[in-house]
Amino acid sequence: MKPHPLPKTVAPLPDELLSGWLSRLAAANYCDDAELLAHLRIDTAHGTALDFNVDAAAAAKIANAARVNPDVVRSLTFPAMTPREASLTAQMPFQHCMQCAREGLSLRHWRRAWAFDCQVCGTRLVQTLGKDGGEQMPEKLINRARHGAARLEYAARLRSLRQLRRAMRAVTFAISLKAFRGDPAYALQSHKPEVRLFGLAAIDAARSRPLVKAAISSSGIDDYARVALLRAFEKEPRLLVAVDHIAQRRARSTGPTKAESRN
Repeated sequence: MKPHPLPKTVAPLPDELLSGWLSRLAAANYCDDAELLAHLRIDTAHGTALDFNVDAAAAAKIANAARVNPDVVRSLTFPAMTPREASLTAQMPFQHCMQCAREGLSLRHWRRAWAFDCQVCGTRLVQTLGKDGGEQMPEKLINRARHGAARLEYAARLRSLRQLRRAMRAVTFAISLKAFRGDPAYALQSHKPEVRLFGLAAIDAARSRPLVKAAISSSGIDDYARVALLRAFEKEPRLLVAVDHIAQRRARSTGPTKAESRN
């Protein structure tokens, strides 16, 4: 037996996620998300569980209650993705636009690791669980991160494995310097602004003379960072040898004092 159509419905917006639309639908009908899903007889307490996969039965229930076509419901979920693209897409919200969120929006592009500014209003996205108005990040780092995010998005849209590997190699080594003990793809979805910004900025930095930049960073690093560097270049041992060679040459030419001051 299908649930009765809801008294009020709302039209989905471009790039809106199913979970966000369901939240707006619930608010329009004076209930919360869990109550709406229970009314629709959908066996989940959180709408975010439907963002990546909504089966035909659930789509039909939602469509009937909201008086829309089931295809509209399915269009609000994430499409099929490559494994790399999926790893760069957060399962749960990790950032949002403060301005658009006040209007109850939850947009698809906010879940992408490369999303930096809101595509609706242009406001810089902020971490969902991060410090609001906390430590001020340097403007130079923010700009570098914005450029790195654009390069990552370009590589993802192009589905270029070579460019994606290069980007994630930079992130792998960069986050080791920030003592982040986790997968580089997750670092770009971190609730800690400094980790995410540093990782994205590394992608932009790697664009220009990446081996020299890696060599500069490799001077005086701890054992964990050294392991991260080895892992980043594990399939390209000749590049690692080149990095070591440049690092040794720089150490001889600059001397120990100057070399240490660069870290």
